[in-house]
Formats: sequence, C-alpha cells, structure tokens
Amino acid sequence: MTVIFSKACELGLQAVLFLSTKEDRVFNATEVSKELKVPKEFVSKVLQILTSSGIIGSKKGKNGGFYLAKKPAEIKLIEIVEAIDGLDLFKTCVLGFPGCSHETPCPVHDKWGKLREEAYKMLSEETLEELKEKTKNKLKLI
Repeated sequence: MTVIFSKACELGLQAVLFLSTKEDRVFNATEVSKELKVPKEFVSKVLQILTSSGIIGSKKGKNGGFYLAKKPAEIKLIEIVEAIDGLDLFKTCVLGFPGCSHETPCPVHDKWGKLREEAYKMLSEETLEELKEKTKNKLKLI
C-alpha cells in the first residue's frame, strides 16, 4: 500500500487504466481480476464503486462486464481517488492528529502540506489518457 492511497484506491486506478487500454472491449470482473492478480471479490467491490461514481459503466448479461463510461482524456485521476478514498486525505493530518492546523501544526504539517498540495494538483491535472500514454511508453523501454 502506498503512503497516500488505500489498497482499494490503488486497485481502482489500475483497473481503470487496464480498461482504458482496450476501450472497445467489455471486461468481466474475472478478467480484470486475473489481469491485475487480485481476488475477484475485491475487484468486484471496487468496480461497483467506480460504476456508482460514473467513471465506468457496466453491462449485464452473458456478454456483460465493465467498460469506461467516458473517454480517457475526460477522466481526471482525482475523480478515481475521490470515488474510492474521498478527498479527506488532502484535508486531514497525515499523522491523524485531530487538532493539527496552520495555527497548531504537528511536526510534519508544513512538509506534508506541500507534498499534499503537489499530489492534489497532479491528480487534478493528469488525465487517464496521459497516464495510459506514459505507461505505454514506459513498457516499451523495458
């Protein structure tokens, strides 16, 4: 797990990235689970959250599954994070101190605040399309 995101959020980002690689296809939870090497039950739960938030769509039936509800260029990464983890992580103390604020900062308040602002800015500006292209380019280098 990362410092910032929950395991579910990490999976959500990976699942949406996976769906974006083959926009013309519908994938069921089993296929996503196998691709990401994560238990199907966990994948199903995260995919339902993403469906409820309108980031992905679902199709019922024999040939049903999940697909992107919008074009990758229209999905900001912050939307995925917000759907799964919410935005409190960008507002609350990283150490969990309830009284932490600019007036009464915890030991890491100022440094964490800068990192938090940069992370929020990046996630708000970066689209799924940009992440997909960067991922493709990285895989070509390996």
